[in-house]
Amino acid sequence: MEAKSINIPPVFSLLIWIGLWEIVGRLDLAFILPPFSDVIREMTVLIVRPDFLAAAWQTLQAFAIGMFFAITGGIALGFIMGTSKTANGVLGMWVNILASAPLSSLVPVLMLLFGLGQLTVIIIVALFSIWIITLDTYAGVLHTPTSLKEMGRSFGASRWQMLSKILFWSALPEILAGVRLGLIRAVKGIVIGQLLLSVVALGRMFRTFSDNFQFKEFWALTLILFVFALLFSTLIGVFEKKVEYYAGTRT
Repeated sequence: MEAKSINIPPVFSLLIWIGLWEIVGRLDLAFILPPFSDVIREMTVLIVRPDFLAAAWQTLQAFAIGMFFAITGGIALGFIMGTSKTANGVLGMWVNILASAPLSSLVPVLMLLFGLGQLTVIIIVALFSIWIITLDTYAGVLHTPTSLKEMGRSFGASRWQMLSKILFWSALPEILAGVRLGLIRAVKGIVIGQLLLSVVALGRMFRTFSDNFQFKEFWALTLILFVFALLFSTLIGVFEKKVEYYAGTRT
């Protein structure tokens, strides 16, 4: 006799965790965990505070610049590795090591090299996300059917046309998957970087809230970052579905 499983929609799972959070907060079972309703109330206050808006804008700038370099650099490296066995032999091992290494351990070194400023945060964002984008782009290039390449050559396509009109569009599903995963890693990187720096943007606010035991504000700021990451990841996921037919053309 086979047991029947019950599928619980994600929204109900989320509501269950919110309910447990609210109960734990109301019963004062953990002083660092205020009631969820109080955190939401504080979040509505926090998002209109001038200091938060200034810190969020500074963080968003670092995030956007870091992701720009991660995306452009990751796609370029992925194409180089996917189209050249020599480059793949030289770069492949290092890309895999950096993709799996605990990059947060490099933050103190970056602080010594580039100081306690916005440049260090940008570099941290790029380093956290570029390697997964590189690997996914590389995988997408490898999945390009030989028939598509032969078709391009038979029509006299130049190397640039092969890269931009055949390989790129064939690898686009994997590229977008890498960007989505890279974005999530970038959010992690910018939080870790600013927390360790503790003198810029949201990192300074996190440190202030934790040092002064302002846990409602601390969790409100954490939830804002979670929503930000989820929103961007969802938007890229929607765009991924729009280009799924490119993957279908390879089968």
